[in-house]
Amino acid sequence: MAGSVAASAFFPGPGASPAASAKTSKDMAGELPENLSVRGIVAKPGAPSGKMQVKVQAQALPKVNGTKVNLKNAGSDTEEAIPYSAPKTFYNQLPDWSMLLAAVTTIFLAAEKQWTLLDWKPKKPDMLVDTFGFGRIIQDGLVFRQNFLIRSYEIGADRTASIETLMNHLQETALNHVKTAGLLGDGFGATPEMSKRNLIWVVSKIQLLVEQYPSWGDMVQVDTWVASAGKNGMRRDWHVRDYNSGRTILRATSVWVMMNKNTRRLSKMPDEVRAEIGPYFNGRTAITDEQSEKLAKPGSTSDGDSAKQFIRKGLTPKWGDLDVNQHVNNVKYIGWILESAPISILEKHELASITLDYRKECGRDSVLQSLTTVAGECSDGHPDSTIQCDHLLQLESGADIVKAHTEWRPKRAHGGEGNMGFFPAESA
Repeated sequence: MAGSVAASAFFPGPGASPAASAKTSKDMAGELPENLSVRGIVAKPGAPSGKMQVKVQAQALPKVNGTKVNLKNAGSDTEEAIPYSAPKTFYNQLPDWSMLLAAVTTIFLAAEKQWTLLDWKPKKPDMLVDTFGFGRIIQDGLVFRQNFLIRSYEIGADRTASIETLMNHLQETALNHVKTAGLLGDGFGATPEMSKRNLIWVVSKIQLLVEQYPSWGDMVQVDTWVASAGKNGMRRDWHVRDYNSGRTILRATSVWVMMNKNTRRLSKMPDEVRAEIGPYFNGRTAITDEQSEKLAKPGSTSDGDSAKQFIRKGLTPKWGDLDVNQHVNNVKYIGWILESAPISILEKHELASITLDYRKECGRDSVLQSLTTVAGECSDGHPDSTIQCDHLLQLESGADIVKAHTEWRPKRAHGGEGNMGFFPAESA
C-alpha cells in the first residue's frame, strides 16, 4: 500500500493534476525535497496519437559528511521517457473496414468470373477459346476466325450495323490473322520481309455481297483467308455469319498489291515475301460471281437524260481518318461515297452489294468531291424497286480516287428489341 502511494506521487494517473500529485507527496513526507520538481505529464511534439510521454527529473543530491555528491553524469539532466497508451475503447478496437470491403469484393469478383466460365461451357464451348475476341487459326492453319459483338454505337437509324462497321470487322480480322500467324513486321500488316524493303499493302479492289445486317447485341463470326492473285497480288476473302444461327451475313473478296512507302509507287512482290505468305494460301473463294468488268464513271451511262447525278463537294479528311501509313483508310471512302447518295434511297433501301475500285491514295491535305449517278426510273427512290448507282470519288483537281458500283434493295423490317432511342413523353 505504501509503495502504491509512493508510486502515485511520482506517476499520477490520467485524471490526476500536477498540483494534486505535489500535494499528496507533501502530505506523505511533510514537505517536498529541496530540489525535487514534479513536472507532470508532458506531451512531446510529434508523439504518436493516443500516447503521451511522462518525464520525471530528480534533482535531490545526497550528502556525505556534509558534502554534496553529484551522482549525475556530465551533461544535461537525466531524463527517462516512458510511453503512455490511452486506454482501449470500443472505437479504436474496430477493424479497418476499407481493407475488409476490398477483400470481400476481390473474392466476389473471382467467384463470379469462375461461375461465368462454368455457365458458358455447356452452352457455348466455342466461346471459351475466344472469350475476349482475339481470334484463332483453324482448318489446318489456313483460316482465321474471330467473333465480334455488335455495339450500340455501331448501329444506325434503322437499328442495324452500318456497312462501315462490317468493313472495319473485315480489316481487323485481316490484321489479326497476320499477327497470329507470326508474320507481322513493323508496318500496318506488313511481313518482316516487306518491312526490310519498305513495302506496305494497299487495297486495289473490294467486293461485298450483304445478305442481312446484324442488330445491336448480335454476335457475328468472321472467317478470313488469303490466296494468290496473279504474279504480284494477294487475294483476301471473308465469310461473315451470325454466331447463333449460322446464317450468312456477308461475303467479301479483295485484291491487295504492294507499294513502296517512300516512293509511293507500286512494287512487284519479292520472292522472299511470297515464301513468307505462300504456305497460308487457300484456294477457296467467298464470291464466285465476281464483278470483273470495269466500272462506269458517273454520268457516262447511255440512258442519257434518264440518269440523275448528285454531287457533294468540299470533302476533306480529318486526322483521325488516316492510318499508320499516312493515307486515308479504305473504309473511310465508303462514307464519302454515300455522302452524295439521295436521302430517299438511304431511308427506304439498304445496301445489297458494293464494288470499289481504288485508283489513287488520298492524303490529309486533299479536297474531294463525291458524285453519284442513279440509273433510270429508280432515281426517285421508290420503296419497291431495286436501285443501281455508279459512284466516283475524285480530287477537286480531277484525279480519280475511287470508283464504285452499288445495288440497293427495299429495306427489310427489323425487330424493335434493343431500342435505346428517346421518345417524347406522353401528354398528361
